[in-house]
Formats: sequence, C-alpha cells, structure tokens
Amino acid sequence: MTWLGRANLTTAWAPAKVNLYLHVGPPGPGGLHPLDSLVVFADMRAADRLSARPHPQLALEVNGPGAKELKRAPNNLTLAAAMALREACDRTGLGAQLTLHKELPIAGGVGGGSADAAATLHILNDMWGIDFGEAALERLGNQLGSDVPACVRGRPLVMRGTGERLIDVASPDLPAVLVNPGVNLETRRVFERFDQLGQKIPFRETPPPPSTDLHAFAAELGGFRNDLQAAAVALCPEIERALKIIREEPGCLLARMSGSGPTCFGIFESEPAAEAAAVNIAARKKKYWARATTFRGAAPVPVDD
Repeated sequence: MTWLGRANLTTAWAPAKVNLYLHVGPPGPGGLHPLDSLVVFADMRAADRLSARPHPQLALEVNGPGAKELKRAPNNLTLAAAMALREACDRTGLGAQLTLHKELPIAGGVGGGSADAAATLHILNDMWGIDFGEAALERLGNQLGSDVPACVRGRPLVMRGTGERLIDVASPDLPAVLVNPGVNLETRRVFERFDQLGQKIPFRETPPPPSTDLHAFAAELGGFRNDLQAAAVALCPEIERALKIIREEPGCLLARMSGSGPTCFGIFESEPAAEAAAVNIAARKKKYWARATTFRGAAPVPVDD
C-alpha cells in the first residue's frame, strides 16, 4: 500500500484485489469451498482511499462515487475492522474519525470491502500505537472475511484453503484494465450456481506460473481458469459481453473474470495499450466502470539455505 503521513492524519490506499485465476473445489464441512488462487493488487488508480484522524469515538464518513450504494449495504467492514482491532488490544475507549472515499464497485469481485477493512487495520494499528505485526493483523482479518488476510498482506500471493493459507509469490508488473459491467453480483449466489452446475474439473492445488516476463506470464496464465466464471455468466450474461469487449482491444494478452464477478480484467502488452483500452471501453459503454491500472508485481521470494 501507499502510505502518506501528515500531522494528525493518516491515509492509505485500499486497492482492488484481483484473482488472476481461481480454482474451486467441492464444498467441505460447513459448506465452505477449498480455493487455489493467484491474487494480485492494483495500483492507486483502482483503489478506495481511507483516512483517519484522532477522535473521541469511532465514526465513519463515506464519500465518492460508491458512497450512496455502500450506505445501503447491511455490513460495513471498515467499522467492523476498527471495532475488532480495538477489542483485540483490549482498549475499548479508542476512537477515530474515519473517512472512506469509495471508488471500487460494490459486490464487484475485487475485494473492495476487504481492502477497506485491511487499510483500516493498518491505519489504526499505527495511529493507536498498537504495533501488531503483519501476522497478527492477518489473523484478526480472518475474523472479518476470507479475503481480508490477503488484503492485509497486499502483495502477490497464492491463496489456499478457505483463504487462510497465504504464500508469497513472484510476479511481473502487469499493465491491466479493470471493467465492471455496471451490475452487482452476490458471491453467495455465484457459489450456489457453481454447486448446481457441478464440478467440471477435478480440484487440485497447482503451482502458479513461474515466468516473470510479462508476455510469457500472460501466456502461462491462459492454462489456468476461473471456475466461478461459468456460474457468474449464467446469472449475469453481461459478463461475457464485457470480456468480449476487453479481448477486442489492441494489445490485450488475456481477459478473465475476477473472483465471483462481475468485474473482469484484461492484461495488456503495455501501459499505453491498457490506458487506451480503458478510455475506449468507457466511451463505448457508458454504464461500465473501467480503469487502467497496473497489477503490482513482486520479486522472487528469498529461500533460506
């Protein structure tokens, strides 16, 4: 994340979380599905922004394009994260004035709420002087939602189990476009349809693409899949149209749905190609949310001798 420290004000970006692939197994005990997913994070061009100031109580103000829709949502992970952190350190009198600028689509498959929760944990951990380490914040995040620990880490990783097993991985910077076709799609409904359609491919955990070259990496990703895509398209055919529009843009190397949808992404051969695609798609489809971004990469993880 990008952090900005100013007098009595802390600000963090809460970037989109993107599943470059998502393999899903049959439901186990409790109805939870095992996952195997390569997760990356956008830059600040596709991110919410969270600010905090000292305040006697916990309070939240929401603004930005998604503010009205978020206020109708039954749960707000930003406040939930603040309260969970306060309870975990047993200092219930702590307060903060939080301001969330909401840019990411609601129920869009890019972990917007989880990213907001993770940013809240980071900001208040620092501002309140709690000094929990990353591992402690990840454990706390797991209480809030399966995507929150990954968003706390905020770098390329493989996500396994039901989201609790995180493995840092190498990845190149990926010029990209994120496109939401202007609809919401509940994760619960997508998983229900996935179960109705039945398991098409046996589930197994697979090593992520090893290449760190952009073109080779994108080509290798083509051998992976999003197992929820067919179920999501069955519920929301506009996803398939969005994918077609992305694929038609010059320089597109790969197009796929992220998470449980409906937001889709395209990986492009260059930053200018991604930026041009976002402009073109926004011009063609006025109701679409389209952003050029870079999925931030990471160097190979050091291995101890």
